[in-house]
Amino acid sequence: MITAVVFVKADVARIPEVAEAIAALEGVSEVYSVTGQIDLIALVRVHDHEAVATTVADRLNKVPGVISTETHIAFRTYSRHDLEAAFSLGLE
Repeated sequence: MITAVVFVKADVARIPEVAEAIAALEGVSEVYSVTGQIDLIALVRVHDHEAVATTVADRLNKVPGVISTETHIAFRTYSRHDLEAAFSLGLE
């Protein structure tokens, strides 16, 4: 599984609609509205690098209201949350 973190600069007047459209894309697991130089952070989780290219370059970049993106590929996970979820039996 490949995780890509995509920083999205969006049309400020359309941030909620842009976020919802990105969240609906196949391969996008989460979208966060954030403060700072960017407007949204999208987490893309797919099986190979070609799927990252398809999801980001062919789909996400073409969502109306997306001005620019910057993509970072994760190569190692340190999150305790992810490890706990992987071994969880859903008995909470």
